[in-house]
Amino acid sequence: MRPVFLNDERLINKQYRMNVSFKNNDAVSGILKVEIEKNDYAEQLDKNLHKLRQKVNMPGFRKGKTPVNIIKKLYGKQVLAEEVNKLALDKLFSYIRENNIKILGEPVPNETEQKTIDFDVDENFELCFDIALMPEIEVKLTKEDQLTSYRLKVDDEIVDKQVDSYCKNYGSYDKADKVEEEEDLVKGTIVELEDGSPKTAGIFVEDVVLMLSYMEDDMEQKKLIEAKLGDKIVFNPYKAYNGAKAKIAALMKIDKDAVEDMKSDFSFEIKEITRHKSAELNQELFDRIFGQDAVKSEAEFRDKIKESFMEQFVPESEGKFIKDMRDMLIRKVGDVAFADDILKRWLLVSNEKTTKEAVENDYPKVIEDLKYHLAKKKLVEDNRIKVEYGDIEALGRRIAKSQFARYGILSVPDDALENYTKDLLKKQETANNLTDRAINEKLSVLMKDLITINEKEVTSEEFGKIVKEQK
Repeated sequence: MRPVFLNDERLINKQYRMNVSFKNNDAVSGILKVEIEKNDYAEQLDKNLHKLRQKVNMPGFRKGKTPVNIIKKLYGKQVLAEEVNKLALDKLFSYIRENNIKILGEPVPNETEQKTIDFDVDENFELCFDIALMPEIEVKLTKEDQLTSYRLKVDDEIVDKQVDSYCKNYGSYDKADKVEEEEDLVKGTIVELEDGSPKTAGIFVEDVVLMLSYMEDDMEQKKLIEAKLGDKIVFNPYKAYNGAKAKIAALMKIDKDAVEDMKSDFSFEIKEITRHKSAELNQELFDRIFGQDAVKSEAEFRDKIKESFMEQFVPESEGKFIKDMRDMLIRKVGDVAFADDILKRWLLVSNEKTTKEAVENDYPKVIEDLKYHLAKKKLVEDNRIKVEYGDIEALGRRIAKSQFARYGILSVPDDALENYTKDLLKKQETANNLTDRAINEKLSVLMKDLITINEKEVTSEEFGKIVKEQK
């Protein structure tokens, strides 16, 4: 839709004919002038002064009883300025809205036509604002335009690893009489030795847990293999963990700074041996992972794992597609004129923490974002794309389900998923982000109809490299 430029007097709302005027500087900028007379603000100014009177504590007067003429003398200029600015902005935005002027950013004070204002003397005011207008753009897409859509390749090796992982994670720990495997947990008491005997005032720690797989020295590790309950093994922690301060400090309950001097042999009396037992590949495991009777055989279990991997990949693939779509649309918009000076001033005044230098550095990225925003807006309007609450809610559920899946929770009750989604949507920022994502999703569906899509199957490693190379 073409931006509305209000040079035609017939388009100006009669309510503002005498106090708001609009003038184009060029196709992408203009000046709005707001004229405010005394009768526009007098009544509200008087109310504001009386409200302020109720709050002021003035020496010699009770609170709320300071004469209005004193309040006016002390604070009148400030209150007048605030009311005039508020009234000007109200009328300004009403005018923009009523006349459907399509602006970028927000109006900023004009620096060329604005007359000097003296709130001590003036009763009537004219305020001038610069506005940046949306430029006209064209987004032409044909089947000659191409993008790639990625699909995850899940082979048997990946599924095997995940099956093994589930069996381990949902396994149990059983007591054992002898250390046989590197993953065995061995609990006991360690005592620092000196010349083969317990050292006087040396380290003594009970309920120490060792896992052989954490040891980095094979010789020290072998001392524990085949050891039985009640055995006392002499080993050297400093050698066993290759001087790793964090591991040794945690084992001996000492500060890391003291590890460097702790190179003694230790006696370790075995009090308990625990061995991990992987879960069996049966219906109990299937139900624990995917829910009651969701799968009923190993073949279905493996298919479900593959399906889960592919579902979890969809947001990543879609994110990559939207990033590529964004780049394409920015290219399609091409070189477009913007009201650079006005936009830069808006960026500066809208963020108190920024600087002119920062605005200049960030401006190219801002323009890219604006081009994408305008291209999206054009496509959404031309193709009558609508996002309703149900779309946002469905997206929220998918995101929630994906977040649970990342923690290995694949079977989430519907009520828990619904409550989690509602909590997400309660946050306005999250709701806005989901709305934007829902628009992007519908836009990507449209793009796949308008252009040529090349499907490509990749492994997660290959996809990771593709994404990394794009950054």
